[in-house]
Amino acid sequence: MSGTILTVTRPPRQRLDLSPLLPERMASLTLEAIGAIELACGNRRLRVDEVFELAPREGAALVIRSGAAKLDHIGHEMSAGEITVEGDAGAYAGLAMTGGRLTIRGHAGPLAGAAMQGGILEITGNAGDWLGGGLPGERRGMTGGLILLRGDAGQQAGDRQRRGIILIEGNAGDFLGARMVAGTMIVLGAESGRYPGFAMKRGTLLLSRRPRQILPTFADAGRHELGFMSLLTAYLAPHSAKLAAAALSLTELRRFTGDAAAGGKGEILAAAD
Repeated sequence: MSGTILTVTRPPRQRLDLSPLLPERMASLTLEAIGAIELACGNRRLRVDEVFELAPREGAALVIRSGAAKLDHIGHEMSAGEITVEGDAGAYAGLAMTGGRLTIRGHAGPLAGAAMQGGILEITGNAGDWLGGGLPGERRGMTGGLILLRGDAGQQAGDRQRRGIILIEGNAGDFLGARMVAGTMIVLGAESGRYPGFAMKRGTLLLSRRPRQILPTFADAGRHELGFMSLLTAYLAPHSAKLAAAALSLTELRRFTGDAAAGGKGEILAAAD
């Protein structure tokens, strides 16, 4: 058995945990064995073939068709291979990924890419709150990998981020990069929400527009031409045509340093006025 196509035929009434369905675990299984895998759904367990129609496919990828917002934990702890969701995904998509590629051709729920350590997560629609953030009670959010969001992000994207790159081609909600420790976050949309960088210790927020409301604990460090920008845009240009097109407007940037209330070693870079 190589690849598998799962098509939703009986949408679950409650949230369905798809964490057992990973390409590296399914590659050696027959369709019958995959269909017999049990998934948590509320206080019950459902077999895969009770929810999905199964079909083989060429290659080693897992394809989930007619995705629904109740399909949670897609790609949870994925370490290799490829998953494509043709439709929306629920919460925790790509949670704690360490490798591979997860592509969602629709919207994703909250905590997509939370605690991500490696690999690539691409979302063609919008994402909920805490994109690339940390789980409640945890000290760490994203620690590696690349998140590509083609649409808008909810609030607190990159919360507690420690490493890795989050590229948001649309807008972002309030408290972008809150409690950020390290890493890079880029927002190409016109709106980056209120108070980006709240309590950030280190790291970089790169914004295509100056934020409308910035915390008073950030200091204006003036206009700069930063050499690393050409390297960053060259690295990410193959992943984002929108970033490649915006590269010329990001050569001269206004730099804000902060959050002084948390040590003041982070930075917000915004296209110069």
